[in-house]
Amino acid sequence: MTKSRELSRAIALPVSAMALCLASKFALGADTQVRGDSQFETLVQKGETADAQFNPNAALQFYLKALAERPRDVQMLLKVAKEYSDSTLAISDPEEDRSRIEKALEYSNRAAELDPHNAVALLSKAICYGKLGSYSDTREKIEDARLVKQFADEALAEDPNYAYAHHVLGQWEYEVADLGRTKRFLVTLVFGALPPASTEEAVQQLDLAVKLEPNVSSHRLALGFAYLANGEPEKARPMFEQVISMPCRELYDADCRRQAERALAGL
Repeated sequence: MTKSRELSRAIALPVSAMALCLASKFALGADTQVRGDSQFETLVQKGETADAQFNPNAALQFYLKALAERPRDVQMLLKVAKEYSDSTLAISDPEEDRSRIEKALEYSNRAAELDPHNAVALLSKAICYGKLGSYSDTREKIEDARLVKQFADEALAEDPNYAYAHHVLGQWEYEVADLGRTKRFLVTLVFGALPPASTEEAVQQLDLAVKLEPNVSSHRLALGFAYLANGEPEKARPMFEQVISMPCRELYDADCRRQAERALAGL
């Protein structure tokens, strides 16, 4: 067995399986057309209603039609990317799941090309690369992990108070740090070094995400796992308990609650 194949069996970057809901804020669209088109606004409103009802497939169809009206609207590109990403939660077919993530990345890239300093577009790319890693070989998985950090760092450089960017970086930190020295050595030996990572930095990043957005359960869930990775189960427990007690406001909140319940059961 070659070193590359040995490494494929030894390493499983959890960061590549990120399933984060994109942030709800969006930068101003780059479309120069005058606002006020009733058909466009109606489509957007219908998409927002479907999104609020946790129906990403319906929202996607409305947003795609709105985007056809204004194909250079950055906000609409990001909304389409978000719905493609969110719709994977209910998909069990790996090929369809990967296809939708690739679509999300395509629209995220288009948004970033139109507005290179858009923090949401940059983080959207980071999240897409994280999710695509689930379907990549080991070499691609490592490269995807590098891109997750690169674009999350760039998003924070544009908006230092972007809670979801702190979340993504924090999750990246504890998952990469969790590889351990042996696996990181193998990664470096075969594929080149990953950026440095630590569980302490993970806790700091995720604690900041919680402070910036205390009502987002996914931030608290990730902070709980960061505390566990940092050897602080006594601090992780209240995070998981708080997630369970929080109302379901976003698409991923029910899954966050299930993860928190499983984590508590294992403490």
